[in-house]
Amino acid sequence: MEHRSPFPRVFWVANSIEVLERFAYYGIYFGFGIYMASLGYSRAQLGVVQSIFLLLSYGIPVISGTFADRYGFKKVLIVSYLAYLPTILLLIYTKSFSGIVLTMLSIGLAAGIFKPLIAATVRAVTDRTNKTLGFGIFYAMVNIGGSFGPIVLGKLRAISWDLAFMAAAVAVVVMLLITIFFYEEPERDLEATPLSEKFRDIVTALRDMKLTSLLVILGFFFWLPFWCFFNLCAVYVDGNIDTARLYESMAAVLGTGVAGFFSQVDEDGTRRILGETISHTGWIIMVLQVFVSTVSQRFRAMPVFLMGLLLIAVGFAIIGFANISTPAVIFLGIMVFAIGEMASSPRIQEYITWIAPKEKAGMYMGMNFLSVMIGAAFSGVTYTSLYGYFENMSHPEYVWYVLGVHTVLGIVALHIFGRVAGEFQERDE
Repeated sequence: MEHRSPFPRVFWVANSIEVLERFAYYGIYFGFGIYMASLGYSRAQLGVVQSIFLLLSYGIPVISGTFADRYGFKKVLIVSYLAYLPTILLLIYTKSFSGIVLTMLSIGLAAGIFKPLIAATVRAVTDRTNKTLGFGIFYAMVNIGGSFGPIVLGKLRAISWDLAFMAAAVAVVVMLLITIFFYEEPERDLEATPLSEKFRDIVTALRDMKLTSLLVILGFFFWLPFWCFFNLCAVYVDGNIDTARLYESMAAVLGTGVAGFFSQVDEDGTRRILGETISHTGWIIMVLQVFVSTVSQRFRAMPVFLMGLLLIAVGFAIIGFANISTPAVIFLGIMVFAIGEMASSPRIQEYITWIAPKEKAGMYMGMNFLSVMIGAAFSGVTYTSLYGYFENMSHPEYVWYVLGVHTVLGIVALHIFGRVAGEFQERDE
C-alpha cells in the first residue's frame, strides 16, 4: 500500500474550528422545530423557515467558495464569524414569525459563507494517499460538534432558550480567536483573475449537462431526503415517540446517569428524553466514521455512495416503525441511517472535489452546494408540511415510509445516470 502523507497543522486547526461551528449550528437547528412549536407555530410555518434557512445555508457557498479562492480562506472565515455572532444573539429578542424568519435568514447567510471553507481547506492540504481518511476525519469532526451541540443546547433550553442561544454565540467567539491566532492559509495558487471570470467559470461548468444532471439528481434524490431526517427527527421523537418509555429503555441499558444526561423532568415529575439530544447521527458517526472511511476507501466512490443510500432508505423505514412498536427501535433506525450517511455523504463530497483542479477546490465545493441547496430548500416546504398532514391523521410514521421510497427511487435514478452518462474521472493531484 502507498505510504500515506501526514496531515499538516492547519488540517487539525481547521477541523477544530469545524467542531465549534457545527456545535453552534446544529445546536440551534436540531432544537428549532421544538422551539417554534413552543411558540405556537404550525408544522407548515416551520417548513417555511427550514426551507428559507437551508436555501441560504447551501446557496451562499456557491459564492463564498469563489471569494475564498480569490481572497483566501482565513479572511472569508473571519467575515462569516462577524455575520454569525449578532444574528445568533438576535434570537433572544425576536419571537414574531416575521422576526424569526429574518433572523434565521441572517444565520443562514453567515453559515453559508462559512460552509465550503473547511472542506476546501481539507482538499487543499490532502493528496491521493490521505484524501479519503482526511475527509473521513473531517466528517467525524463535523459530527462531534453536531452531537454535543444539540445535547448541550438541549439541556440549556430546558432551563431557558436564551441560555442555549448564548452558548452558541460563545462558540462563535472561540472560533474567531482560533482563526485569528492559529489558522494559516493553506499553500495553493490564489488566483488573481477577476470575480466576473470566476462566475463565468461556474456558468461554463454548469453548461456541462453531465455535471449539471448529476447535481440535480443528487439534490432531489439524496440531499432532499437527507435533510428531511434532520428537519423532522427531533420534532418526531419529541412529539410522537413515548419519550418516558424511551428514558426507561436507556436507563435500563446505560444507567440512570447517562440516560439522565439526555433527559429532563416534566412538571408532573416524569423524566423524558429531550428529542434533539438523540435525534441526530453524530453520536454514531464520531465513533465509526474513521473505520467506515478506512473500509470504503478500498472501493470506488459511486458504488459505496449507492450502498449508503440503500441503508438510508432502510433507516427511514425503521424510524417510522418505532412509532407503532417499542420506542427504543428509534435508536436502531438512527444507527442504520447514520451508517448510510457515513458511507454516502463524505464520499460524494470527496468525489465532487476530486474531479476539480486543486486551485479551484473552493469553486467546485461551492458547485456541490448547489446540489445540496436544491434538496435542502425543498425539504422543509414538502416533507415538513407532509409530516404535519400525516400527524393530523394520527399516522406521523407515514412520512418516513414515503422518504424511504423516495430514496430508493434515487438509487434507481443514479444507476440509470451512470449507465447512460458514465462516471467522472477523479484527478490524481
